[in-house]
Amino acid sequence: MSMRTLYTFFRSSTSYRLRIALALKGLEYDPRFVSLPKLQHRADDYLSVNPQGLLPALIEPDGKVFAQSLAMLEYLDETYPEPRLVPADPLERAYVRMMSQIVACDMHPLNNVRVLKYLGQKWNFPDADVNEWYAHWIAEGFRSFEATLAQYGLHGRFCLGEQVTIADICLVPQVANARRFNCDLSAYPLLTAISERAEALDAFARAAPETQQDAF
Repeated sequence: MSMRTLYTFFRSSTSYRLRIALALKGLEYDPRFVSLPKLQHRADDYLSVNPQGLLPALIEPDGKVFAQSLAMLEYLDETYPEPRLVPADPLERAYVRMMSQIVACDMHPLNNVRVLKYLGQKWNFPDADVNEWYAHWIAEGFRSFEATLAQYGLHGRFCLGEQVTIADICLVPQVANARRFNCDLSAYPLLTAISERAEALDAFARAAPETQQDAF
């Protein structure tokens, strides 16, 4: 049986999510680096793997191919259940999915590279306006995330008490991207503290963009 393969790019926040989950579960993989700036995700050889033309893509040792990071996170958790990333309790499970989707469904689609490039190339947004767009949707999403943490009161060291979940796995890459774009995060003390505690864990540190081979 062949090695698991992850198609990844160091600055891709969705790839970052998968690298974290695989590290947490101790699952080895062969990284295949796909450069977004070089448009390698649009090349025929990659489209033959993932016709969506997006990152990441995961090929399991049995040859099954998966795309879309949230679907992959749930698949990994159901197939390799330790440590558990999606809680068994229905309320807690709905809560961490809700928190994950604030990032993955409300924030990331508006601020990913293809959207930012389209604003500049199609609508001639200057860089300052593109950055303002980015900062606006970061603020909208993190305001919602912070308020939801406070309202539900289920957070502790992480989004759900002491348990690392898919909510933390989605949060950390989004915080990293916000910092890269110099967004002001001072209004979100709960989520930034949670992110910092998660980032300090070995699995998160090993998955960080700056540690990836294609970052050099």
